[in-house]
Amino acid sequence: MTLHVQKSFSEPFGTAGKLYLVGTPIGNLEDMTFRAIKTLQSCDIIAAEDTRQTRKLLTHFEITPSMLFSYHEHNKSASGPELIRYIIEGKNLALVSDAGLPAISDPGSDLVRLAIEAGITVIPIPGPNAALSALIVSGLPTERFTFGGFLPREKKDIRKVLESFNESNGTLLFYESPHRIRKTLMHLEEILGDRSIVLARELTKRHEEFVRGNLQECIEWLEQHPPLGEYCLLVEGIREEERKAEREAWWQVLSLEEHVAHYENEGNSRKDAMKKTAGDRGLTKRDVYNALIE
Repeated sequence: MTLHVQKSFSEPFGTAGKLYLVGTPIGNLEDMTFRAIKTLQSCDIIAAEDTRQTRKLLTHFEITPSMLFSYHEHNKSASGPELIRYIIEGKNLALVSDAGLPAISDPGSDLVRLAIEAGITVIPIPGPNAALSALIVSGLPTERFTFGGFLPREKKDIRKVLESFNESNGTLLFYESPHRIRKTLMHLEEILGDRSIVLARELTKRHEEFVRGNLQECIEWLEQHPPLGEYCLLVEGIREEERKAEREAWWQVLSLEEHVAHYENEGNSRKDAMKKTAGDRGLTKRDVYNALIE
């Protein structure tokens, strides 16, 4: 990849066309920023995931765009290059999603890549985000976190993704629809164990709700309270004691020779493999060396 340096803030609306990623409210319209309103007022084109939803927002803030363009998952292959052409011709384009920050779990990321490849300046206009809003009030650790977006639909793909997060000690963040939420919690419990979790929905709206408990408790909650609206799931990362127990357990089925061979197969020298084996088993390296000779 060729090194690319962008300095874009000095002149917000110049002669060259730019791509603006504009954050919009996730529920409460009072979360709209002054800068976001000014950007939408000033851009030549607004590209929206759902133009009907965006028209409601624009009408509320009395914004009349020169062009409102549909850009979503199903038309991005055709619409993306056309939008890039408009920008190259000198038009400023604002990209919005249905709610929150564009390019997160939506096709906006593809448009950003096209813009960068074309040498177009891409400017973020910060705004609300459902996952981070839920995280800061979850009560779960915020020092480290991983955003997983929407999980795949197939069970084998879900398992593959969740297993990749199994060792993460940071909070896990996912989005999920109401008709899949209960099954997703069951997959989480099966693969990650019964961890602490927060179900967040209707963020910033009148019926904002947070359900905190462990996975089993939240599964039972949903049986009594049918899910409504999209959810943010916040899942506790692996505890250090769990990680330690897993580290201690994996090699116990191996002989000493197999244990050393395991580390050698990972690319370690014979000397380093014996050292690692000794550390796992609470032995000295000499103990391991002597046992292998015998």
